Amino acid sequence: MTGTYRMAGKVIGINSLYDEVHRYCADYRCDGKPDFCVTVSQSDIDRERAKSLNAQPPLTSPRDAYLEELAVYRKIAEKMPDYDTILFHGSVVAVDGAGYLFTARSGTGKSTHTRLWRELFGSRAVMVNDDKPLLHIADTVTACGTPYNGKHRLSANISVPLKAVCVLTRAAENSIVRIDAHTAYPVLLQQAYRPADVEAMRKTVELLDGLTRSVKLFRLGCNMNIEAAQIAYEAMSRE
Repeated sequence: MTGTYRMAGKVIGINSLYDEVHRYCADYRCDGKPDFCVTVSQSDIDRERAKSLNAQPPLTSPRDAYLEELAVYRKIAEKMPDYDTILFHGSVVAVDGAGYLFTARSGTGKSTHTRLWRELFGSRAVMVNDDKPLLHIADTVTACGTPYNGKHRLSANISVPLKAVCVLTRAAENSIVRIDAHTAYPVLLQQAYRPADVEAMRKTVELLDGLTRSVKLFRLGCNMNIEAAQIAYEAMSRE
């Protein structure tokens, strides 16, 4: 089964064993000659199953069609550094057309925090991607929606300039501070997709360096009060 899809400005051909991945990516379907193609085999699906057993928490009896969705995005992520783009684990919300990325370990509250932004700003706020956006990193950074958008399926098929990245931590009181690249880098490296290919990994490290130079970096200690969104926006949106 085949289809073509546009993600982060690139047309990607997907050749799959199951139709489910094409339904999953339907909002990104397009015409045109692919910039590159990914093809999934049963061995790719079997590797995803092995990885799922080591996940926290481990997946229980995942279906092959679901595992193929993961395999497809992994293959896309392996290729994207060739186009100055990386997959990043975080939640991106845009306000008035500017993107703000929140990243942290799973379970910290990224999705809850960006929900507070949507409550605070209403129609001014748009979810770009709630889980695994693509970041195109050049002189500026562009955050791109993808169909791989978390369990709540929150995203839009849009790309926005990324203004700031914030490392999210839980705290009783809300506070936000600027941090430097040296402080942010271990978290950014952990949260970026790290390709198996050596050259792609080298390029990913270069792109992360570019990310730290191109956007402002913050650490937010927050509770789940809407005040956290207000404090974060006021600091991160300043020129």
